Amino acid sequence: MTKWAILSGIEGNLAAYEAVMADIKRQSRFVQALYILGDLVGSTKESEELVERVRNPRVGELEPLVCKGWWEEQCLILHGVGATGEPTELMARYGGETVKLLWDSVSRQTVQWLRNLDFGFFELDCLLIHGTTVSVSEELTLLTPPIQMLDRLSRMQANNLFCGRSGLTFQYQLEAGSITTQVTTLDSQTSPTTINVSSRQVVGVGNVGRTPGEATYTLYSPNTNQVEFRTVRYGEKKGFGVNKKGYKGVGV
Repeated sequence: MTKWAILSGIEGNLAAYEAVMADIKRQSRFVQALYILGDLVGSTKESEELVERVRNPRVGELEPLVCKGWWEEQCLILHGVGATGEPTELMARYGGETVKLLWDSVSRQTVQWLRNLDFGFFELDCLLIHGTTVSVSEELTLLTPPIQMLDRLSRMQANNLFCGRSGLTFQYQLEAGSITTQVTTLDSQTSPTTINVSSRQVVGVGNVGRTPGEATYTLYSPNTNQVEFRTVRYGEKKGFGVNKKGYKGVGV
């Protein structure tokens, strides 16, 4: 059974990445593709070593497909090659000390490599991205309204959206249905328009490096549309397991 391993949020945590790679290796005959959906680097001294590790897979390992995340965007902004000129979002969220740590942790050479990463990937009927089709910073969660989820999927005509910005593992299903729209102005009223919607889903793929000692990632079977959440414990509490939390079915 073909599977994709989907990671996000390593955030410069090399030990967490090694633990997940070891877990993937145990299932290597099933895993055919490895995606890293952004936030590979972070404000840690290990970021450079981690990038080197990812760019040079070991014998028998898959070559990861990496796209930009929130931390990558902050690096580009700091080095003057981002969409905006000032790291206001980074400063507001983490403060000046983290800004300096990020500057010191990621070299100019690595920034140039990050600059050339894709914004996301579209495979079969699946969109794999860090945030959403609107912004790398946008977080989707179980509390996101169904109409917003549908909009983010429809922008790329995807049936499955995999995202990592929230750091959560969840499976949010949109049931098949229809939406009727009508525009009324002061002068006139248009005829109702009905849009049929097929079943779709949004999957939060988890976070590898944010929680010390515990990494979460996702396995996906494109042939069966099956999603499996994996939790890998490393350090003093080693081990791995399957995590089924975070399911929600929503009608449209």
